[in-house]
Amino acid sequence: MKLTVIGCGYLGATHAAAMAELGHQVLGMDTDTDKVDALNKGQAPFVERGLDDLLAKHTATGQLSFTASYAEAAAFADVHFLGVGTPQQDGSGAYDLTHLHTAVRRLAPRLGDGAVIVGKSTVPVGTVAQLRQTLDEHVRAGASVRLAWSPEFLRESFAVLDTLEPDRIVLGVEDGDTSSEAVFRRVYADILTAGSPLIVTDIPTAELIKGAANAFLATKISFINAMAELCELAGADVQQVALALGYDHRIGAKGMRSGLGFGGGCLPKDLAGFTHRAEELGADTGLLRQVAAINRRRREHTVELAREALGGTVVGKRIAIWGAAFKAHTDDIRDSPALAVATALQQAGAEVTVHDPAAMANARRAYPRLDYADDPAAAVTGAGLLLHLTDWPQYSDADPADLAEHIAVPRVIDARGTLNANRWREAGWTFRALGRP
Repeated sequence: MKLTVIGCGYLGATHAAAMAELGHQVLGMDTDTDKVDALNKGQAPFVERGLDDLLAKHTATGQLSFTASYAEAAAFADVHFLGVGTPQQDGSGAYDLTHLHTAVRRLAPRLGDGAVIVGKSTVPVGTVAQLRQTLDEHVRAGASVRLAWSPEFLRESFAVLDTLEPDRIVLGVEDGDTSSEAVFRRVYADILTAGSPLIVTDIPTAELIKGAANAFLATKISFINAMAELCELAGADVQQVALALGYDHRIGAKGMRSGLGFGGGCLPKDLAGFTHRAEELGADTGLLRQVAAINRRRREHTVELAREALGGTVVGKRIAIWGAAFKAHTDDIRDSPALAVATALQQAGAEVTVHDPAAMANARRAYPRLDYADDPAAAVTGAGLLLHLTDWPQYSDADPADLAEHIAVPRVIDARGTLNANRWREAGWTFRALGRP
């Protein structure tokens, strides 16, 4: 089939490349011409495992291309996926839907009769009804355009896999729409044949499913981090607690890792947006607000542990930080717990040096007052404390005996729970991990 993807950020660029991998002819559209130029060269303007390979493969054959023209996108196909960003409003938990409405408003007058728009952006419940009004106001006379919603469930650094091998696919259709599902099944034929379940529902339910999924995931993470707080007080080991809980099929081990908490451009924003919309509708959001509060406490607790390790003050102390990205295998620093800790320590008077395998350029632009090192050993040189804040495999594989020769005082706080405690202690390090004795 011929498809377009409107908006080519993390979601849209990945979706476009994956649709080309499924054999469709795909045109991605984005108003950022620099991004369009990079994508047409087969290069993603961000780090996402496997994406550059797909982009290079399909742009080389012409199966996939990108444009900055709404007119070109509208003329190219009759099936259009919306991957436009929905950032958080300044000073509010609410979503900013400006870009989404603008995209529909600019696309609508150029669409032919029978076109289908399938939204994938994360939105609060009630958004699609508003977009339908925008669509109807701007579509040309006599043209009937269908509007459906299929939220994405992508994990950054696993987005390609999650698009091609999804746990489930959700499609919300408007009342009386009997044909969008058939079009959708053609688009996803290979994935559905491979066994991924398709849930077809009404629009409000489809909108809510995405928010509910991320709210539950955030709750699961904050629950085990609340247990980590209790474990530290009791002298217990949260990793063993999580292991035992995970064997219960009603609970499951996936996503239940204690540590510094969640960050990134999706989970915190989606939890805030879901909470904000729930409150607008009059729902009790006490649980969701506690989930967010527990997550914030992990960062504050790590700062306090650093202060404690350095004798009660960080003023004038050199601290090395491993990690700037909010998680491994990405260069995304949006709401990064690692950088939140780094800046808090720097503002408290510490001399902070950061290393990250992929996110250094982004971190330097956003946090120019921090110091940066080009490799993990250089970061710890002369420091009195090392904080492990992003769980890159390179850090777990590092030799603590070698690093002990560079650091002034061999002390480490493992806020991600992936360093081998015995190995580091045997190399002479004072070792502390969140939620462990």
